[in-house]
Amino acid sequence: MIYNERDLRNEQALFVARQMMTAARTAPKGKGVDIIETATVTGNEIVILSEKMKQLYETNGMKFFLRDADNILSAQAVVLIGTRPKEQGLNCGHCGYAACADRKPGVPCAINTIDVGIAVGSACATAADFRVDTRVMFSAGLAAQNLQWLEGCECVLAIPVSIASKNPFFDRKPKEDNKK
Repeated sequence: MIYNERDLRNEQALFVARQMMTAARTAPKGKGVDIIETATVTGNEIVILSEKMKQLYETNGMKFFLRDADNILSAQAVVLIGTRPKEQGLNCGHCGYAACADRKPGVPCAINTIDVGIAVGSACATAADFRVDTRVMFSAGLAAQNLQWLEGCECVLAIPVSIASKNPFFDRKPKEDNKK
């Protein structure tokens, strides 16, 4: 049997996305408390994510949401990594408050944010090991968060995965606003 690489790209991208989720799961966590959630979206869900990003642009006016919305359509998969909010009780002051009890509602525990960053770093390192193209996107993560695809997560980042001749996530041109 002959396997053409072009015929296997989607399968390979999904395989790497699964490995990335494993890397995020096994990444070190503050106090050893696992508050990380991961998922991978493919196919039509990527289109839904793109549309949500365009809707967010209509609200926030940030043009990079439009550019990224088009950009993720070049991905075979998008890995989502988020964190469920949990006060770690360290009274470390890293969030800007002297004690956890002083923290105002809506201010995330800094340890939660650090945990999602470490998980994203581990996932991206795994993608690099497989030589697939990725880019961490706040915009797509916020759209996934708005879609509630990682239930209970407040801080979500997205990592589109592409297997192509050229990385579609770099050398990107700003998207023009067609509302003029």
